[in-house]
Amino acid sequence: MKLEIRYIEHPEDMKKYDTQKIREHFLFKQVFVKDAISLCYTHSDRVVFGGAWAVEKKLRLEGGKAFGTDVFLERRELGIICISGRGLLSVDGTEYRMKKGDGLYIGQGMKEVVFSAVDASNPPKWYLASAPAHTAYPTVFIPIEKANPRKLGEAARVNVRTIYQYVHPGVCKSCQLVMGMTILEEGSVWNTMPCHTHERRMEVYFYFDITPGAAVFHFHGQPHETRHVVMNNEQAVISPSWSIHTGVGTGAYTFIWAMAGENQTFDDMDTIVTTELK
Repeated sequence: MKLEIRYIEHPEDMKKYDTQKIREHFLFKQVFVKDAISLCYTHSDRVVFGGAWAVEKKLRLEGGKAFGTDVFLERRELGIICISGRGLLSVDGTEYRMKKGDGLYIGQGMKEVVFSAVDASNPPKWYLASAPAHTAYPTVFIPIEKANPRKLGEAARVNVRTIYQYVHPGVCKSCQLVMGMTILEEGSVWNTMPCHTHERRMEVYFYFDITPGAAVFHFHGQPHETRHVVMNNEQAVISPSWSIHTGVGTGAYTFIWAMAGENQTFDDMDTIVTTELK
């Protein structure tokens, strides 16, 4: 496995960051590496996120010194969403065939998680998000048909989108991980506006299905000190709890959001009046 580590930044420190420094601290550029599991460990709520891209090899999720455990899920829980291809995901010997849009929640204590391709000509890519856990909840297979959909937005505000909740109290139990996928309709570009913060939960955004030549501008920072990170296809960005959470694309796109914290109430957020942003 490939692992990068990111440390926590104080909002006052971010005022001094130039473009390169912001990208070094918050952007995870290479989520997918062929025949490898590529992960990022952020000390913000100790969330681990990244990708598994199985083409010719079987990929096994491992613990070790970086996590202080012999098994990755010894004290963690895990959410997974397949973003392309078709694959086979084995959890302690139970196999799940997954296609694009299918998700899986894996509870604390499961010992073996193995990713493999069903067809090497259409290899699967899985996006992963994990948070520390204190209780073992059952593993739950969540095809997109069983995810909880919420349609939001208005065409006049170019933010019409459907939010599919996967790891969420309305779908399955988890300790503190909440995870879902948002699909924007053609002609809509804002993933949420007015923007918001949620002080008790950090969030990681993973952007994909961005057409060639397009980009997403992910906004960062406090409401009175905004910054941005330009995102390309299949990249992820860390948004600390003190940062605004919003982004806009040059065209339609899809993104997976994952967060951890003491509150799992989806609508518990502080909306920022757009005219007050600076």
